[in-house]
Amino acid sequence: MVPEGESHAEQSQAADRYLAALLGVRAWVRQAKPITLPNGSEPQPDIAICQPIGREYRTHHPYPENIYWLIEYSNSTLERDLQIKSQIYAESGIPEYWIINLKTNELIILRNPNGSEYASQQTLKDGTLCSLAFPDLAIDVLKIISP
Repeated sequence: MVPEGESHAEQSQAADRYLAALLGVRAWVRQAKPITLPNGSEPQPDIAICQPIGREYRTHHPYPENIYWLIEYSNSTLERDLQIKSQIYAESGIPEYWIINLKTNELIILRNPNGSEYASQQTLKDGTLCSLAFPDLAIDVLKIISP
């Protein structure tokens, strides 16, 4: 694992707080905690937006079916996040995977897993977006990429 830089740590923590306030009791926002994938791996995405199933997480980490979307903040690991991690998350059925390119302050949104790839990709620098899980909530892109 590549050590987390100061900007990475601060930006992901600020986004974590923003999303937790925005989502309230509708989802749990977990920062740098393991998730369990069908291949037996337990990666620790920077942020995982999960079902709020409470004490059940005492017996297992969130499975793909418990995850609404994942977020990674990427500086030196962009290629790995876009290629290797996206393939693993798509194969696991994670509906959305967001990557924040810290070098360009862009949000890359991968959606709709299809085998080992995501069927759609979009890049944003500002504006608002809605997650697939919560289409009624407007998420401020700048509060995710540059809080």
